[in-house]
Amino acid sequence: MKLFCDNDTDRSFDFDFEDVACKVAEAVLASENCPYDTEVNLLLTDDEGIREYNLAQRGIDNATDVLSFPGLFFDEPGIYDIDGHKNDCIDPETGLVMLGDIIISLDRVALQADLYGHSTLREFAFLVAHSMLHLSGYDHMAEDEARVMEQKQEDILNSLGIVRE
Repeated sequence: MKLFCDNDTDRSFDFDFEDVACKVAEAVLASENCPYDTEVNLLLTDDEGIREYNLAQRGIDNATDVLSFPGLFFDEPGIYDIDGHKNDCIDPETGLVMLGDIIISLDRVALQADLYGHSTLREFAFLVAHSMLHLSGYDHMAEDEARVMEQKQEDILNSLGIVRE
């Protein structure tokens, strides 16, 4: 898996964003048995930056914690079937399957870590796992879908030793 990470803020925490995001993303892909070499774009921004993306892409004029823009569309979550879409989803420069884009507000990482009483590492890793599951076809619009996503997020973070304090 190749992660392209850009941080357009001057905010930093006591961990390496790219290293943590890559480990979490790889853990999600492994847990979902993704058969392809993939690439993901990750943009780290602030509340104003994510608000602008949320407005432009979703018509919602509010900041949020994370936005996910899948590059693939799934008939069933976690079933990576690109046979009919190879020309659309393979980066011609890298040969990797373009899984999608993630945008995270680092302002929200700090705020929500404090709000939920855990570390910024845990909150950041949670948002990456959450978004990677979206890029893998999962959603949480229905209660049963939400339960599945929540369990997968917890299992992935626990497997990496990134637990609630």
